[in-house]
Amino acid sequence: MFYSRYTPIGEQFAVPAAPTVFKDAELVLFNSSLNTQFGLNWDAESARLYLSGQQPLPDSHSVCLAYSGHQFGQFNPTLGDGRAHLIGSFTASTGDIIDLQLKGSGATVFSRGGDGLCALGPAVREFVMSHALSSLGVPSTGCLAVLSTGQSVYRQGMLSGAVVARTARSHIRVGSFQYLALQQDEKAMTLLLEMAMKDMGLKFDDERRDESIFLFFQSVCEAQCDLMLKWLQVGFIHGVMNTDNTLINGETIDYGPCAMMEAFSFSRVFSSIDRQGRYAFGQQPNMASWNCGRLAESLLLLFSEEQPAIERFSAILVNFSERFNDGYQQLWRNKLGLLQVHIDDQALVTELLELMTKHELDYTNTFASLTALKLHQLQDQFPVAEALKPWLVKWQAITEQYDDGQVAAMMVSHNPAIIPRNDLVEEVINDYYQQGNSTLLDTWLEALSTPYQYTVYPEKWLKSQSDPNRYQTFCGT
Repeated sequence: MFYSRYTPIGEQFAVPAAPTVFKDAELVLFNSSLNTQFGLNWDAESARLYLSGQQPLPDSHSVCLAYSGHQFGQFNPTLGDGRAHLIGSFTASTGDIIDLQLKGSGATVFSRGGDGLCALGPAVREFVMSHALSSLGVPSTGCLAVLSTGQSVYRQGMLSGAVVARTARSHIRVGSFQYLALQQDEKAMTLLLEMAMKDMGLKFDDERRDESIFLFFQSVCEAQCDLMLKWLQVGFIHGVMNTDNTLINGETIDYGPCAMMEAFSFSRVFSSIDRQGRYAFGQQPNMASWNCGRLAESLLLLFSEEQPAIERFSAILVNFSERFNDGYQQLWRNKLGLLQVHIDDQALVTELLELMTKHELDYTNTFASLTALKLHQLQDQFPVAEALKPWLVKWQAITEQYDDGQVAAMMVSHNPAIIPRNDLVEEVINDYYQQGNSTLLDTWLEALSTPYQYTVYPEKWLKSQSDPNRYQTFCGT
């Protein structure tokens, strides 16, 4: 059974809105594993009818959600779902409450003059990237399906239109709290807080109201911190970490200008609109902390005395930094198979990252080559870069103290063999624009489902871009 769980917060927050009906829609991509996992068990025709707006979900009332947001540091008070409709929530067979949202489903009251539509390319990107990130162990929203609408949209030229069906455990963003704080709506924010805490497995205690709020904020900070460490582990660059794109539960959302880092650099940026490098690879943890700070500012609405609350929030943000710093050090030990803390760890990591930056070494392949050494296999497929040979002697001197099997097991679980390579994502997108399907994706997606499996792969799937500075991504709006 489907229902509209955000409606009790108020119609100014969850605005009733019906998605556009696309009568000529066709099902292009369908995530059968999500369909089964959540217990929907739709056949292809049912999915097409529900997700194209031709058949409403039973017992559901579609809404678009309001939120504010800091976009590249600039506050926009009223954003909201300008091209998305949350058509229903349901309790999955896993016991989780899942939101089902359509993106590209037409204009809403938040469209600000936009057409509310989506091109096929960004829809395919979200399907591929959300599946790949989830398989890499990164918390993420899901993509249940992509439908072609049978219509064209104008985006620097005419393109095939599409609708994305997104699944998420919650669509509550930092910007959701910012919006209600701006409205000075304490009652609605309390309802949102209670819902958010329940989603995160926490209980709001009205008798210990302040402590519940601090517990919630600490949990959000921990979830954001852990997400950043996962992004760094696999080389993911989100590209648009605005507060309206930050889910409080720590799931990755919005795959517009995202990309995978190949040639290593902490300053790597792919998003065409991130001209100052605000959301560069190495800046992401700082920006996650900054976004949490904006959440704290919004939560001040719920306190009668601000100063004591500010002090507690500040202390929790300090804990964010400490948690991240500990996790960051452990991240590199995991990727290098350093089973114990060693006095030379930091110098070893620093030298490696400097060499990788100087020689623009591929992030994934570099750690895969070290993993292959410890596995004693696939070294032809994952050769160690010549520039690392002197450093390699130091690393081996440390790791030889440990059991090779244990070292290899740690490294395999933290160093993917394959990732969704940027050029391949673009090739798949182009295939769908040109012919409505992709033989590359048919085989590649299955491999991306088990990215930590060290086996023989086509060379094309492992190849780094020849020019790391030429690739750009776009919001796709």
